[in-house]
Amino acid sequence: MENTRETLKVGRERAILMGAIIKGHDDGDNLEELTALAESAGAIIVDRFQQKISTPHPVRYIGKGKAELLAERVEKYKADVVIFDNDLSPRQIGELEKIIEAKVIDRSELILDIFASRARTAQAKLQVDLAQLEYTYPRLTRMWSHLDSVAGAAGGTGVGAVGGIGTRGTGEKQLEIDRRLVNKRVTELKAKLAKIDKRKMREISGRGSVFKACLVGYTNAGKSTVLNALTGAGVYVEDKLFATLDTRTKKWEPESSMPVLLSDTIGFVRNIPHHLVASFKATLEEAVNADILIHVIDVSSVDVLKKVESVKAVLEEIGCGDKEVLGVFNKVDVVKDLEPLEILQTMFPDALTISAKTGYGLDELARAVAEKCKGSQMHLKITTSVCEGKLQSFLRSLGVIVDEQYDSDRVVFEVKMGENQFISLQKLKIKDIEIEHI
Repeated sequence: MENTRETLKVGRERAILMGAIIKGHDDGDNLEELTALAESAGAIIVDRFQQKISTPHPVRYIGKGKAELLAERVEKYKADVVIFDNDLSPRQIGELEKIIEAKVIDRSELILDIFASRARTAQAKLQVDLAQLEYTYPRLTRMWSHLDSVAGAAGGTGVGAVGGIGTRGTGEKQLEIDRRLVNKRVTELKAKLAKIDKRKMREISGRGSVFKACLVGYTNAGKSTVLNALTGAGVYVEDKLFATLDTRTKKWEPESSMPVLLSDTIGFVRNIPHHLVASFKATLEEAVNADILIHVIDVSSVDVLKKVESVKAVLEEIGCGDKEVLGVFNKVDVVKDLEPLEILQTMFPDALTISAKTGYGLDELARAVAEKCKGSQMHLKITTSVCEGKLQSFLRSLGVIVDEQYDSDRVVFEVKMGENQFISLQKLKIKDIEIEHI
């Protein structure tokens, strides 16, 4: 069954946030992002709690005393759920729930829950389904304490003998049945997503020589707002994490007669589950195949430097570590503390400062992308037939014609264009053409 859930497991539930910080890895308010995630999921946060630990406890992740303290807080604040900012094993979740006497979910499950409720397109739903199954598979071990095995026809009564003819024997554990069903479903989903991947690649390759720019960045950095401001795309925008999960690509002309395909991608977060990145491979394909990445950075955000590093880590994971990146400092209209901005400017000396909401700096961003689109400037003398309309149309739309001279049935253009346009010119494979570099 396809995932059609639009409500959240923790929606309107009273939640306590718990972060276990391994000593030596404390880098500030580790619950700031979990707070935003939980609020995006609709939870009502009633308490926040952190503990420093040397190493995670194999049974409870945190110490027994802290678990009992959590139980007291659950009772005090009448909490429905405890959300950990850590990834927990099924055993750890089970043991914690016994002590706390409330539902316990970990960071990955919370993110998957948000994704499941936000998925709207068939592709997004398939991707979320796959990620959820791959998250669930290793956690099946402790999900079936009510039934150890399913008896075969020779091993049980009419009620227990669910196998029928051909299943005689000592019986099959429910766990094994579930694993087989999950494996089958994962195979089906991967096959469907493989078809989407192929279709996506054909779509991207069909764009030919058009310059491709892709907006990347932390979730809620303002990528969709930037896309709307530059292209008038009118895509959905809301001030919450993972407002949209689908890639949107729109045509944009940063300069007259200079088409650029501008794409918006899913936002990144710190420690994004690996299987989620893998499942959204087709969605992230726009970034992989882009000519340039526009890294939108919310300079008004808390922990902006850590978020920049998180984006870099995800880009490395999807194979974009060597891509050319244009840094864009967004939301400068609401910046109060200039110190992080000054540090960022040393990290991204060529970065631009904009406000997608007010329009400040967008003209400069358009000029910068236009220059990247052109590449290094070339000065050429091009001779062709006056009948070669395809070439003349190309030169007039993508080049700057300095001079043109007609002689009988020949025309000579003196033209300036970027090296990327020159590569596109060569791909036209015009037979009647003479090119001389000036």
